[in-house]
Amino acid sequence: MARKKIREYDGKRLFAEHIKRLAGIDLQLLVALISSSQDFQKAVAENPWLKEQKLVAKPDVLFGKRGKNNLVLLNSDIKGVEEFVNERVGKETTVAGLKGTLSHFLIEPFVPHKEEFYISLVSNREDITVNFSAAGGVDIEENWSSVKTITVPTGTPIENVDLSLFSAEIPEDKKAKTLDFIKGAFKVFEDLDFVSLELNPFTFDQSGKVVPLDFVAELDSTAHWKNMKKWGNIDFPQPFGRILTEEEKHISEMDENTGASLKLTVLNPSGRIWSLVAGGGASVIFADTVADLGYGLELGNYGEYSGGPNEEETYHYAKTVLGLATRNPDGKKRALLIGGGIANFTDVARTFKGIIHAIKEYKDKIKASQIKIFVRRAGPNYQTGLKLMRELGKELDIPIEVYGPEVTMTSIVPKAVAYIQE
Repeated sequence: MARKKIREYDGKRLFAEHIKRLAGIDLQLLVALISSSQDFQKAVAENPWLKEQKLVAKPDVLFGKRGKNNLVLLNSDIKGVEEFVNERVGKETTVAGLKGTLSHFLIEPFVPHKEEFYISLVSNREDITVNFSAAGGVDIEENWSSVKTITVPTGTPIENVDLSLFSAEIPEDKKAKTLDFIKGAFKVFEDLDFVSLELNPFTFDQSGKVVPLDFVAELDSTAHWKNMKKWGNIDFPQPFGRILTEEEKHISEMDENTGASLKLTVLNPSGRIWSLVAGGGASVIFADTVADLGYGLELGNYGEYSGGPNEEETYHYAKTVLGLATRNPDGKKRALLIGGGIANFTDVARTFKGIIHAIKEYKDKIKASQIKIFVRRAGPNYQTGLKLMRELGKELDIPIEVYGPEVTMTSIVPKAVAYIQE
């Protein structure tokens, strides 16, 4: 599972479309997304309702508590919204100490209301957690005692779940519609492979229809292959304040065009400990071990190659990491960790051939950067892979220590730390 946040605009678009399909609930949602002053005029032409109603405007750039940061315009006309957006779009701002650019704004009708409800759904390994409160809104965290929780085992139809714990909190005149809405939200959550979904708040308009006011969600991006038609042209933007390096962009593009999983985050371009780790779980464990030994700030990157990448894909991934690890030699020793657990189906020798190709290409830079390589791997064909690595060290005169399943997965980490301390 890969958790990827989506824009509120996309979340509401998907939610409204599919809750109608799955539960027969017509939200009649009106939303517009603006990313430049030029977009504004186009949006007005395509959405006549923008000139006919009171409006709400807010940034749609993956951070919360917009109201508490004075970034929500309420009950305004189109002129006020245009001024609000044009003053902020494309501008750098600071939210909770984090600097970023306000690149997108969401515009929708202003809905006068009294009650505010809260619902969130979270996917776990064996169940889905459903949280509900009849006292939703910006202060829900402070009022968490009002939240009721139900755990639904994976695969259980929501119609078979007792929602009486929730219904006791709902005003009688809105009970039936609220429970139907919760059931519909659950169906959308499961059907579209959401990982998390939060509506805080949702309310009812004057005609009695449910209206989602704020929407925050994450999708399981690995399910894109089976949801292409349902999701449509979905965008997975970077978190607010996060700008991808050219290397990160390259690996992200590779990841989008392969059935394997290729991830890279540059943590410290001047770091002295770099990694080529097979497996998402292993990448977490290796990074945690480096940090536990007090060298977290020296960790150059975080990432993984997994899901059976071929030799060519592994070569390009390793080449990208080596390019970062050997940049700007400073006379200090550096270490490269090539590690992982016991693979289930990834051919270790095949992926190692890709890594070996990259190491050969970077042999001079590796020597100039005083990099020592530490290898620990196991899984299908691992003996051949480890043999190739040992031979590589002798062939290129590069220090490479090679270990198999006879040692623990992270045993090479303290060895690397000891080396850069020399």
